[in-house]
Amino acid sequence: MLKPEEFYPTRPDTADGKGKRLVAIEKALRDAGEVTIATDCDREGQLIGQSLLEHFGFRGTVWRAVFTAQDPKTLREAFEARRPNGEFASLYAAAVARQQSDQVYNLTLTRAATVALRKPGERGVIGVGRVRTAALAIAARRELEILDFRPMAYFEVAAEARAEAGAFAMRHAPEEEARIGDRAQAEAIADRAEGFEGPLAVRHAKQRRRPPRLLDLPALQKRCGGWGWSAERTLERAQALYETHKLITYPRAEAGWLAEAQIADTGPILAALGGLEDYAPLVPREPTVRKGKSGHFCDSCLAGVSHHAVVPNVNGLDGLADRRGRLSDDEARLFDLIARAYIAALLPDHEFEATTATLDVGGAAFVARGRVVLAQGWRAARSEEDEKEDDRELPAISDGDTARLSGASVEAKETRPPPRFHEGALIEAMQNAWKFVDDEALADRLRDAKGIGTPATRASIIEGLKAQDMLRKKGKHIVPTEAGIALYRLLADNVPSLVDPGTTARWELRLDEILTGQARAEEVWAEIAAAAAAHVERLRACAPEGGARSGGPTDKMLAAARRIAADRKIALPEDAATSFKACKAFLDEYAGGPRPPSARQLAFVAGEAGATLPAEARADAAACSAFIDAHSPGGMPRGGKRRRPRRRRAAP
Repeated sequence: MLKPEEFYPTRPDTADGKGKRLVAIEKALRDAGEVTIATDCDREGQLIGQSLLEHFGFRGTVWRAVFTAQDPKTLREAFEARRPNGEFASLYAAAVARQQSDQVYNLTLTRAATVALRKPGERGVIGVGRVRTAALAIAARRELEILDFRPMAYFEVAAEARAEAGAFAMRHAPEEEARIGDRAQAEAIADRAEGFEGPLAVRHAKQRRRPPRLLDLPALQKRCGGWGWSAERTLERAQALYETHKLITYPRAEAGWLAEAQIADTGPILAALGGLEDYAPLVPREPTVRKGKSGHFCDSCLAGVSHHAVVPNVNGLDGLADRRGRLSDDEARLFDLIARAYIAALLPDHEFEATTATLDVGGAAFVARGRVVLAQGWRAARSEEDEKEDDRELPAISDGDTARLSGASVEAKETRPPPRFHEGALIEAMQNAWKFVDDEALADRLRDAKGIGTPATRASIIEGLKAQDMLRKKGKHIVPTEAGIALYRLLADNVPSLVDPGTTARWELRLDEILTGQARAEEVWAEIAAAAAAHVERLRACAPEGGARSGGPTDKMLAAARRIAADRKIALPEDAATSFKACKAFLDEYAGGPRPPSARQLAFVAGEAGATLPAEARADAAACSAFIDAHSPGGMPRGGKRRRPRRRRAAP
């Protein structure tokens, strides 16, 4: 196992009330003889629970409870079946290896990319990470596909068919590989079709469709992305419905199923929703409960999953009408989506008769499709904003009926580029990142890992890319900026593994080997650190000759230099407009030179550092700061108390 002294250091986060909760946990542990870890049952949940015990040095007995739902029955069973925490040592080792590897990989490469690739005079960082950069790559590849796309013209022929039962539209529209690219050919088919009369080949097929899967967070973000919402906005509104209003279950869900024990909740939830005027006509008297992978209640589908689907909270529906009235417009809209999805899951199948009519016009097939709804079923619960299927009705035609075509015309069409992502669609692409990996084994592992990132982190990853000007909103869509495209191209050409989702799959395979005992955590960590070191060298090679600060000054630097030259009535050096170094030297000389140390820095040196401050450090704040770091291990704190590194204890 990794030695605690080798870890990247951690410190308590006291923001947003976390400090008070940590104090409460520490107080509770003082008199505890045993503890049950009841965090999420995945790798990260194990890390959170066990790290807290390590932080406070707990040495009692540690148990582990595993559950995926939080209804009373499931929780009682989980605590009755709790197991010694030692059985989860490999899970914790894999979690620590993932955490520490991300630290060394992401922080090292971000620093290297910033130093090597940032333009002269630019501020900020160029963030690089195994998930962040792969997500940027997915968006950048799609944008380049769109920019490189060249539309191709093709033609279809439309006509009206009239049979004894009535008139309907028919169309000659071959599949993509057989599209008509020559207008003359399409016009010849239209000429043959005009006035053509012949027997219809008609097929009727009764079909039924089950309701869609219940919503997890990626599905929510995709649906709301179609409204123009950002992924972060969706998560914030869902979190408010969960945390503030108590109306839905935990939103950071990663599965579209419920536990089978939650079948008992269907009655109370439907009764509460049925008390609202807009849902009352939809709620079934007897719910249709579907178990198993193709249904909505499936224990095996939740194995190893931390959170079940997002549904109305059975424990928070008292006084639902009044409480819903206090929701914001966004919150009400999102609750409606979740409520309708739950009702739909408990309604009967949608039944219809699909009809396909074909007319052979001298080898050119004209086709008409339609359907007759036999039972609306779950589709009655769709909102008006849901995408509607083609419900075009056909007259009561039968196989062998004669039809005559008229009004034949040629319609010009063009192929279209792939669509841009909205944020929800980009999150779905991150979840399905295996589709972008050619290696079959790696693709399978990414599919098992549910893509890159987690439901809880993907929105923040996109927000981070926007904050760094790598992605931006364009209407409802999210597109890479010029800087994002440039970074993607540079990395794809020089460090391709950084933009390859398969890199995450390789990590996951190695972390799996920790779980199965085929690899030690420190081996995996060392491999990833070695890969990071190799990537750093490649990034260095990408830097322009003369370092990252070669080239001209920024516009702000040059404007400041010209203003100072005019104010002081001195000549600006000839190369100041083209040389970053020359412009900076001029500013350093005439804009006051280096900034002197603050009074607080000098006081800290006098009272803490215990060494004589060199003359250079007395004149330059940066040199003074470096002196403090070298002579005072804890450094100078922001608050007033000196920081002391805290050593982490071994695992219980």
